[in-house]
Amino acid sequence: MPIDFGIKDFIDIFLVAIILYYSYKLMKESRSLNVFFGVLIFVIFWIFISQILEMKLLGSILDKLVSVGALALIILFQEEIRKFFFTLGTHRQVESLLKWVRRGRKKTQENTNKDEIMPIVMACMNMSKQKTGALIVIERNLPLNDIIKSGEQIDASINQRLIESIFFKNSPLHDGALIISKNRIKAAGCILPVSHSMDIPKELGLRHRAAKGISHETDALAVIVSEETGNISVAYKDVFHLRLTAEELERFLTEDRS
Repeated sequence: MPIDFGIKDFIDIFLVAIILYYSYKLMKESRSLNVFFGVLIFVIFWIFISQILEMKLLGSILDKLVSVGALALIILFQEEIRKFFFTLGTHRQVESLLKWVRRGRKKTQENTNKDEIMPIVMACMNMSKQKTGALIVIERNLPLNDIIKSGEQIDASINQRLIESIFFKNSPLHDGALIISKNRIKAAGCILPVSHSMDIPKELGLRHRAAKGISHETDALAVIVSEETGNISVAYKDVFHLRLTAEELERFLTEDRS
């Protein structure tokens, strides 16, 4: 009996393979690989029972378990699912399309101009000289409302002295992150998701891990001043840019990275 295998079947298998690959990758990053393999084995067993052996009673029981289990998995892995769609949305081809869509409003939403960038750069340079630890997160396209709500609301204009006073060692807000959104300082003392990646160098501390975490989950740009070394770094799109000069930091903040 000839096998009817066409281009549609090839595309079907290819798409399933992509979904399985990205699911495996996400589960590996979240240390849930055993759960992934457990679910995969269960699905294969369910298909074997229902489709191949056609056992109606056991198949119907497994059908009910799958319908309930799918909802349970969505609740259990909502963070991983959100990361999957974020990764999909930040793919280069998708970003190119979004750039074209946003072209009409680009002039009204230019990235922060020099008057608003320089207070950040100057504050970071002063804190670097004094070895004052700091973590500044600049919102880009994805809103950081949940992160802003985790800290103390400020809603002030971007000011060098205000930034330095927030991160002064005796300040109650110096341990958290400062969030800048829509060219305003929105909040300070904010809690960021911490990255548990093993790729982060051991000499980098908790601030760097928090910066890595927010840059992995969102398109925000995080500026870090090390309390130990005074070095200035930037985390963006899950990548560190270490030991930046004032000129490099200014260029990094002013370049269009949307």
